[in-house]
Amino acid sequence: MWHLLEPLHALLYYAPEAFDEAAALGYDTGERWPGYFAWRAAPLGTPGRDRVTSAFHSFSPAMVARYVPAVWDIAGPADVLAARLRAVDRTYRAVLGDDTVTGPDLAEAAALARRAAEAAVPSGPGGRPLAEANARQPWPTAPHLVLWQAATILREHRGDGHLAALAAAGLDPVETLVSFAAIGAAPEPVFESRGWSPAEWSAARDRLAARGLLHPDGTATETGRALRAEVERRTDEAAAAPWTALGPDATNRLADLLGTPWLAAIGSGLLPAENTLGIGKV
Repeated sequence: MWHLLEPLHALLYYAPEAFDEAAALGYDTGERWPGYFAWRAAPLGTPGRDRVTSAFHSFSPAMVARYVPAVWDIAGPADVLAARLRAVDRTYRAVLGDDTVTGPDLAEAAALARRAAEAAVPSGPGGRPLAEANARQPWPTAPHLVLWQAATILREHRGDGHLAALAAAGLDPVETLVSFAAIGAAPEPVFESRGWSPAEWSAARDRLAARGLLHPDGTATETGRALRAEVERRTDEAAAAPWTALGPDATNRLADLLGTPWLAAIGSGLLPAENTLGIGKV
């Protein structure tokens, strides 16, 4: 379900319509990061550097500091969240097409995804900051926007649980990326987007090698692969609750309904073929 829903969420970070909306707010769109940090962090309010660094996990603190809290000097979270939905509306209409956006299959998919998302975050704090922050946002009325918001809650729910699994494995943020590259999730240069310096990357390699997790060439040992497999297993277990609540029949129905929009998202050419999430690899 994550593989099906993640591309539908991630279109926001790459679509020209989203860059247009970010520019209208006043963000520099010569690179994607000002909009990215604003779009993703706005449900948290106006978080500072430390909170965003902790919640996002994989970015170097120095990189986060280049954008946060400066993004809130340009636009407040309410304006960012409104523009975020406008960006999704325009992007989905451009990528999926109006017939799909307004069709009965997408409306059914949105209703099922919302049920799963509402089951993902029960009332009260549960240690899933990004999922809970997105779950607190009002539901839009248009089905395609409901689908995007549900996909966002579910991916952040999974992501929050993933951070707990990484912590249990004793992997700090840069070690997380080094160990992920080591199992072939993506080439090392792809992870440069997270802002870690060559010295920080090399030091993390040395720490993981000292634990017996990496070979001298930087590839994972069997122990390293087993540790990453355990992280994925724990992540999947922590992400299972919404799908257990939805039930196997409804989950399978949702998977079938997501096929057409998923193919449109993948086929749009907007999403990078190599990515730091390991989509298609893990």
